[in-house]
Amino acid sequence: MTVIDTPATELADTTDAAAPGKVFGLIGEFDNVADIIGAANTAREAGYKKMDVHSPFPIHGIDDAIGIKQTVLPWIVLFMGLSGMTTGLILTTYTMADWLPQPGIAPENFEGYRYLISGKPLVSLAAFIPVIFELTIMFSAYTAVFAMFLLNKLPLMSNPLLKSERFRRATDDRFFLAIDARDGSFDVHKTAQLVRGMPGCRAVELIDE
Repeated sequence: MTVIDTPATELADTTDAAAPGKVFGLIGEFDNVADIIGAANTAREAGYKKMDVHSPFPIHGIDDAIGIKQTVLPWIVLFMGLSGMTTGLILTTYTMADWLPQPGIAPENFEGYRYLISGKPLVSLAAFIPVIFELTIMFSAYTAVFAMFLLNKLPLMSNPLLKSERFRRATDDRFFLAIDARDGSFDVHKTAQLVRGMPGCRAVELIDE
């Protein structure tokens, strides 16, 4: 990693040593909430999309400043919950049916249990609700957990940002704007100059992989 505290005219000499493809990203350090929100807005308006803000506490409005879009996780969970409900309905109906279609691949004696309970009809939605409810919850819960891991690209065994001694103050009293090197607008020198020119920026640091 390279701490860039030099004047802009010396920036090229400081960062040329970084090998192409080895740069993880760049962080800018700020003192307060107002400055980090302003920095995030500036970076977003400059066209950066792969960036994040690290702070000692949640910041109201920072999602809009970074340009974070609403996650698709609720829609995925809703779809899988409806799938679980449909599965429960088909399972209970098919299990208790007194007549089942033979798709050709099932054995000829494959049929429902036809087990009357308390005089209820074989197809009784009220009696099926516990199974339908449990499958709906199970599909939704497992989907929420595993989809969250996939969308967040977890587990992440290590994060190069943690190599920075300066970045450790993100849990104490400093605010950091991190711009990912994979962003299409990322350029070591131009991005560093942009971040350094933001009001309140104390330092800019290049993070290696």
